[in-house]
Amino acid sequence: MSVLFTLLLFVAWAALVAICDCRNRRIPNSVIVVGLIAAFACALLRHSPFDLSMGQAALGAVVGLIALLPFYALGAMGAADVKVFAVLGAWCGMHALLGLWVIATVIAGLHALWLLAVTRTRVAALVRRGAPTFELAGRRSTPFAACLTVPVIVWLATQLVVGGFR
Repeated sequence: MSVLFTLLLFVAWAALVAICDCRNRRIPNSVIVVGLIAAFACALLRHSPFDLSMGQAALGAVVGLIALLPFYALGAMGAADVKVFAVLGAWCGMHALLGLWVIATVIAGLHALWLLAVTRTRVAALVRRGAPTFELAGRRSTPFAACLTVPVIVWLATQLVVGGFR
C-alpha cells in the first residue's frame, strides 16, 4: 500500500463525508467506521498520508472526540460532526485538529451568513423561535462535517500541486 493510494483513500472518504453532509445533513455510521478503520490501518502499516504512527492516530481520534463532545451536549453540533472530527484526528493527528476546527468554524459561519442573506432572514427571527439550530431554505443548519473535510482536501491538493507533499 503506497502513500499515494492512502492519500486517495483519505480524499475519497473525506469527499464522501462532505457529499453526504451537504445532500442529507446526515453521515451514515458505516462511512464513519470505514474512515476510522482505514485511518488506523494506514497508521499501523506506516503508510499514513500524514505520516502518523498508530499511537498518534489513536491520540488524535480520542482528542477529536473529546474536543467536540461539549458542543454536541449543548445541542450546537450533531453527533456525526463529532464522530467525523474524531476520524479526522485519526487521519491527520492531534496537532492538526485546532487549525481544522478554526477554519471549519469560519467556513460554517460564512455559510450561515450567506444563508441568512439569501433567504432574507433576520437574526432576531431565529432568536425568537428559540430553537437550538436553525433551518433555512429547507435545510437544517450548516453542514459542519463538510466544513471540516473540505479544507483538508484543499490543503492536500495544494501540497501535491506545489510538490511539497513528502
